[in-house]
Amino acid sequence: MHAPNPRGFTLVEIMIVVVIIGLLAAMAIPAFQKVRIASQDKVVLNNVRQLSSASDQYYIANGVSLVSSAQLIGANNFVKALNPAANESYPANYTQGITLTISSIGGIRTITYAP
Repeated sequence: MHAPNPRGFTLVEIMIVVVIIGLLAAMAIPAFQKVRIASQDKVVLNNVRQLSSASDQYYIANGVSLVSSAQLIGANNFVKALNPAANESYPANYTQGITLTISSIGGIRTITYAP
């Protein structure tokens, strides 16, 4: 008689693999969250830079020092489209030389931009 040829994995081997996958996920998820937050902040900062630059161009073109976001954003305006990254809220009006504060980024963060 010959010895039986076992095929497949034992329960212990499967449990070890599951534990290893769990440890890898536990390390990867916080790193992913940090990258996600950093990328959202960069998108918001880029958006506010575009709005600040567009408001400066509007001031020069029209000789005013106050402009609303409706006059800056649109198909025929200085900023064609503004795509929010994390449900942030941008100011409704822009005044020349004023620091811009973007609040409620991801519901908890705030970014301040000084032109």
